Amino acid sequence: MTTATIAPTITSLADDTLRELAGSFGTPLFVFDERELAQRVSHLRSMLPERTGLCFAAKANPFVLPELTPLIDRLEICSPGEYRICQALGLPHEKIVVSGVHKSEEIVDAALSNPTPPAAITIESTAQLDLVMRVAIARGKRAPILLRLTSGNQFGLDRAELMSTVRKLRKASCVDLLGIQFFSGTQKTSLKRLQRELDGLDKLVAELGEELGWTPCELEIGPGLPVSYFEGDAFDEAAFIESFSGMLENMAFSGSITLELGRSLTASCGTYLTRVVDTKVNAGQRYAIVDGGIHQLVYYGQSMAMKQPPCHLLDADAAAGAATGATSAGAAAGASAPDDAVEPWNICGSLCTVNDILAKQLPLAGLDTGSILAFRFAGAYCMTEGISLFLSRDLPKVVVLKHDGEPVLVRDGLRTDIINTPLHPLG
Repeated sequence: MTTATIAPTITSLADDTLRELAGSFGTPLFVFDERELAQRVSHLRSMLPERTGLCFAAKANPFVLPELTPLIDRLEICSPGEYRICQALGLPHEKIVVSGVHKSEEIVDAALSNPTPPAAITIESTAQLDLVMRVAIARGKRAPILLRLTSGNQFGLDRAELMSTVRKLRKASCVDLLGIQFFSGTQKTSLKRLQRELDGLDKLVAELGEELGWTPCELEIGPGLPVSYFEGDAFDEAAFIESFSGMLENMAFSGSITLELGRSLTASCGTYLTRVVDTKVNAGQRYAIVDGGIHQLVYYGQSMAMKQPPCHLLDADAAAGAATGATSAGAAAGASAPDDAVEPWNICGSLCTVNDILAKQLPLAGLDTGSILAFRFAGAYCMTEGISLFLSRDLPKVVVLKHDGEPVLVRDGLRTDIINTPLHPLG
């Protein structure tokens, strides 16, 4: 099976490394490669205009924040929990953008009471603006703010409200009005759509200057750069980003631009390992039950069972050895059985729902109980977006491979039954 790629520089972890990690830490397991992460950031920077900064949406993968933060310009956080994660890790406060459609007074006060101001606080409604201004006045601080322009949904301000807000804030002494934030979705593959959005921002900036005499110093844009998760979705990413880069260069807006990214930055650094615990044939269909499932692995929306994911079986000899506790030193990484032994398998997880399907009719050779499947491009959202509390199954361990190849356990396996247990049992 051919797997899609999202950059010509990506280096997959070798099967022997993945087997060693599965043996050391067990399965299911998330593995994030710091080397690939750094390579990816470098690749994107080399493709984008020099004036373009990078902002990482922390919700995409909080487990790589220590490794990623020194490589980028900003971190977008959208909840008090994400803010507390950044504080616990000691991440630079001046890089934090406090965003989100719901901002509590807790998070606004924490951001403005810090000795170092945040990079920005986004404003998504008049009520949010009133909250930020009230806290800023109470703290005797000037709040750096970005006004979020809606793309036609529940997020941000519409154009008329944004213009009215700018007019109001021109005389406000408790805020620093930095610029505009705009985000319109993810997995956007249309360059024409991106061009329309950039043209719309240029038009808004011109109107702000002509009507209100104010020009934003910066734009923070979420372009939703796509990731090729499934077979058949591959595209020429280099050409795509080159075209998008040209669009940025040609904007009439001359200030700084920050691109808020999630999937595009971290998808390629992650691998999800899960072991086959049972096999069966029902009505002529082969089923492999794995110790993971859709509660832990979600690429994008509800697409797991609809398309072929970037998944491969760690070589059959080694899988058989793992099942019996033996080793297979002579097995070559990536080796497989002859083509005539390839069989279609439905890969199903451990949840008691017919929806728990990771792949349908996946052609594999040598699969058996004890085999380990490796799902690539699992570095963004996969570990947090699933229905992780369903059936009270444990959360998997998370490992980061450092630059020297040393694995570091950054989250141990966690029981979820504790979360789902009532406080007052009967008896």
